[in-house]
Amino acid sequence: MNLIHSFLNLVSPPFTFISLFLLLPPYQALKSFLSLLGVLFTENVHGKVVLITGASSGIGEHLAYEYAKRGACLVLVARRQNLLEEVADIARYYGSPGVITIKADVSKFEDCRRVINETMNNFGRLDHLVNNAAITHLVLFEDIADIAAFKQVMDINYWGAVYMTHLAIPYLRYSRGKIVALSAPPAWLPSPRMSIYNSSKAAIKSMFETLRVELAPEIGVTIVTPGFVESELTQGKALNAFGKVELRQDMRDALIGIVPVETADECAKGVVRGVCRGYRYVTEPSWYKVLFYWKAFCPELIEWCYRIMSMPAPGGSESDALSKQALDYTGGKYMLYPSSIRSTELKGD
Repeated sequence: MNLIHSFLNLVSPPFTFISLFLLLPPYQALKSFLSLLGVLFTENVHGKVVLITGASSGIGEHLAYEYAKRGACLVLVARRQNLLEEVADIARYYGSPGVITIKADVSKFEDCRRVINETMNNFGRLDHLVNNAAITHLVLFEDIADIAAFKQVMDINYWGAVYMTHLAIPYLRYSRGKIVALSAPPAWLPSPRMSIYNSSKAAIKSMFETLRVELAPEIGVTIVTPGFVESELTQGKALNAFGKVELRQDMRDALIGIVPVETADECAKGVVRGVCRGYRYVTEPSWYKVLFYWKAFCPELIEWCYRIMSMPAPGGSESDALSKQALDYTGGKYMLYPSSIRSTELKGD
């Protein structure tokens, strides 16, 4: 057995490089052809039923509007009923022929079961499931005072998507529908102060890549990787060291710095367009794709940049982070951040 492994250690690298050299050109040509087919034969979602979790604000809210403009029926799910009703009214104005709102906590399996049951009772079908609900935190791992309170991050971000997907699969298979799972660049980028959030998004990516294999060809899976996009998360709404939600804009500034934040409207357009074209992955804004290659080929450089730019000196405050200083000195916040995330007022519960 050791001899076999020694042989594979010797021949695998050159075999891989030669294979990639020969296969990459035709493979990329095939991918380009399939992408063209997706553009030419975009799915028409008019009259189809789309379920969106975390639909009361941010990306989820604007995904609802984008699907509404395409004539889809909507099931909007979140914990804040009053905000859901406002989103539903706007979605109807944009052209959705049918909208229902369901107050639910996706971290609770029985709530997820109720959502699927109400969807089927109202519409009799389900075509797209959009797993968008998520919360984050902005605190260093060693500074967490109540680690048990951070279980809610995995419960909502990961288990909420798992519960909803497991319950929806029979109906999606019948309609040959699609699952949309929102991951994030921190699934493969070591963003500081977001360790558990990062882990939840990495779990989402791995889970739904596996499901893509298990559920094909009856159910399509699109994994969305939004970068810094206008939402309550980029506004600074996050868990503190005790697991309580508060507005943490200094830490938000240290994390984002002078990176431009895309509007939720533009992000939603790109996501729905990609889903309807059958894309396996959608990254918004698309320039974030280059970060994957930097991480793959220069991981030490990425880690060094995060330490230098996003972390203050030992004993320093968040305002000492170079990324925040650059943001403050240049006034970049007023050019790079949408006005909604510059506000210090959170949406009401």
